[in-house]
Amino acid sequence: MDASHFRGPIRRLLPLTAGACALALVSVSGCSDANSDSSAAEPTKSASAPRTVGDLQDDFQEVIKNVLPSVVQIDASNTLGSGVVYDSKGHIVTNAHVVGNEKTFKVTVATGEMVQKASLVATYPEQDLAVIKLDSVPAGLKPATFGVSEKVGVGQIVLAMGSPLGLSSSVTQGIVSALGRTVSESRADGGTGATIANMVQTSAAINPGNSGGALVNLNSEVIGIPTLGAIDPQLGDSAAPGIGFAIPVSMVKTVADQIIKSGKVTDSGRAALDITGRTVVDDAYRPAGVALAGVAKGGAADKAGLRVGDIIIKLGDVPVTTITSLSEALASDKPGQKVTVTYLRNEAEKTAQVTLGEI
Repeated sequence: MDASHFRGPIRRLLPLTAGACALALVSVSGCSDANSDSSAAEPTKSASAPRTVGDLQDDFQEVIKNVLPSVVQIDASNTLGSGVVYDSKGHIVTNAHVVGNEKTFKVTVATGEMVQKASLVATYPEQDLAVIKLDSVPAGLKPATFGVSEKVGVGQIVLAMGSPLGLSSSVTQGIVSALGRTVSESRADGGTGATIANMVQTSAAINPGNSGGALVNLNSEVIGIPTLGAIDPQLGDSAAPGIGFAIPVSMVKTVADQIIKSGKVTDSGRAALDITGRTVVDDAYRPAGVALAGVAKGGAADKAGLRVGDIIIKLGDVPVTTITSLSEALASDKPGQKVTVTYLRNEAEKTAQVTLGEI
């Protein structure tokens, strides 16, 4: 329960509708210092010399050179999104909402080679991840290097790579703003409705079309898959600048490896109560809990004595008012973990110790 929960408005990074967006490209002239001497020799750098802006620029360009060839654009019928080459066999990991209900795709690699055809391996909407596979693997296909979630830290410089607004091979820069965010994706506009824990929050600009792309550290390692963007109601539900979320690399590898091996996710690592629920409201029409509309026989809730009609109002110390808040509370727990569920039965408050099941 120690994950930070982001409760502001969230929107998924919608794959761009092909042909639906036009951008005005503006040429901007740079400024130069009239007193600068362009012929001046660059100072010799010693091993102990402080790093300069030029050094950081070199780092950026090296990362882009290493990783961008592994980031692809995915054309899923009428929408465009991004993906990351996972292995040398042509597997590509992306978001489930990028592939939607499609089974075949056109894939363009960042270096501009011929468009390749790809087929769906499997989707896992519960984590908004999917794997597709190139029908024919082109020579020189370069898999990305995937990092380790435990080494990701707040303040690290990151680059987001993908096809925002259909502009393939685009790169933006920012930092890791926070870790451990739990966010819920809206089902609006075809979203999966996934509640995802331990997400990486970043200030790197990510926009529609970035979905499924790569969030990369300065070691040229993919540390996340950009998936969600916050919106600001005060800006007319426009994107909130500098607040985006990426699925952590640990979950990406867990899901992708299982899909590639078995064609499906066999061990989600996601906790479940094994119930079907619906949000209920109080006399003032405010969300007040989750009523159990169904309890799976032999499931976690059933074994703990919960039954249809009970209203869950708390999971551990976390108040539960809606289905979304219940999903968020469960997202940071693990199968087999014991939690205290507080619920109402015939208006009387009760508690039960539940050993969580698995999605």
